[in-house]
Amino acid sequence: MNPQDILRYVDSLHRDRNIDSELLFQAIESALQSAAKRQYGEESDVVVSIDRESGKIAATLEGEPLGDDQIGRIGAQTAKQVIIQRVREAERDALMIEYRDQIGEIVSGIIGRADGGVATVNLGNVEAILPRSEQIPGESLHANERVRAIVYEVRPQGGNRVRVVLSRTRPQFVQRLFEQEIPELNDEVIAIKSISREPGYRSKVAVSSDDSQVDPISVCVGYRGSRIKAVREELAGEHIDVVRYDSDPEVLIPNALQPAEVDQVLLCDMIGRAIVLVKEDQLSLAIGRRGQNVRLASKLCGWDIEIMTGGELEEQIERAVGGFSQIPGITEEIAQTLVEQGYLSYDDLSVIEPDQFAEMAGLTEEQVDQIVEIAEARAEEAEKAAADERRVRRETEKLDRERAEMEAHMPASEKGDPTPAATEDDPEASAEASDAAPASDAAPASDAAPVAEADSSQTEAGEADPDEAQLGEAAAVGTDDETAPPDLEAAPEESTPEETAGVGESDAATPADKDSGGNL
Repeated sequence: MNPQDILRYVDSLHRDRNIDSELLFQAIESALQSAAKRQYGEESDVVVSIDRESGKIAATLEGEPLGDDQIGRIGAQTAKQVIIQRVREAERDALMIEYRDQIGEIVSGIIGRADGGVATVNLGNVEAILPRSEQIPGESLHANERVRAIVYEVRPQGGNRVRVVLSRTRPQFVQRLFEQEIPELNDEVIAIKSISREPGYRSKVAVSSDDSQVDPISVCVGYRGSRIKAVREELAGEHIDVVRYDSDPEVLIPNALQPAEVDQVLLCDMIGRAIVLVKEDQLSLAIGRRGQNVRLASKLCGWDIEIMTGGELEEQIERAVGGFSQIPGITEEIAQTLVEQGYLSYDDLSVIEPDQFAEMAGLTEEQVDQIVEIAEARAEEAEKAAADERRVRRETEKLDRERAEMEAHMPASEKGDPTPAATEDDPEASAEASDAAPASDAAPASDAAPVAEADSSQTEAGEADPDEAQLGEAAAVGTDDETAPPDLEAAPEESTPEETAGVGESDAATPADKDSGGNL
């Protein structure tokens, strides 16, 4: 091989494919060494080196230098094939390094295909993929459109290829968009402390500033909402609440729950729970539609937030003390202590630290194990009862919807009172109808008694006590990720800058939303 040809080859690949020159020299050395071993034997000790300045090749066999004529006899075709393979590997490694350094950063590319929900994105030197699960719900991607996303994952693939996975659903994507639209973030005048997100529906962003004269919320929203509007457009109209960060959870949690007004925040440090007390008229607003507001606030603050009124808290405390006191080994005094520490359900009690419980209650390890075992069993029973109740409610709602649909398609003549109307031509029909009506309304009082007795006997036979079911049901609305908000399929409507900043609009919860969070 001509030394100058080697240097030109390395320089060309370095410039055209952005591969490090040292990697190329090492690849050629490895290729020549492999070719030499095929010629002199796989067990032979062959070492090949290339001078980085002159391009001259030097080789040794069993420690003895090989002459130029011997080096020249190394199989050229074999060496060429190995060099090509090594160069491809070097190119793959270079791409791996390049895109691994960009994980979490925004890249821009042209959509190639969008088949089966998975979109391919041409980034120039590699074709990345944007899976359906990483696309914003409701958005539609089309070929030849430009799209922005963050690099989410990079891994090697067969055939010396690199698999780059993009994402538009991660909270970090929102942060990078903020950084592109708000220069003060890069200048460190303000800072993003945390982000919680349900892609396509709503995000909450907590911001702060070390400068007391700078309002971080106004900086993020921009003049007439221009900055936040640009971010929302990239996120397919997703609502964004910008809230003021505070290191004190008792201040941060009410900020995160805006626009609901919070009366008091009770922190239970041992289990990471925050009980938030609100007035009755603020309850649905604090919870949000399908529990979305409190769920996002919980993620934003890092606390298991539970919303309730003062009356509900008193009822729950009374129910918890009574329920815990029924467990063998727990006195009313111990039950009261547990409630004061924030343990309000059998489920809470089932995950308590045994050593901590033993020290707090003055119990032995065996007693604690027995109490935890009983609590676990009752928690399972209560969860099963709650699941049955939810199933029955869903079935009832389904039947109501089907009935409403049937009535909507029913002819007008068939709607209304099924009792035949009296006519002048048929007075007997009128008399029969009037005679029949009281018969259906006046049921003997004695007929109702067996129903009540049956219900009572079912309870005695082992049906779950409603109070115990409520005591054991999971309480944390904020961490209930069992279901995503199914009724938010359409993109949210435009909001004003004040709403975007987290001090305006918020979807209020329905009674069903509150129930789905779990009544204690």
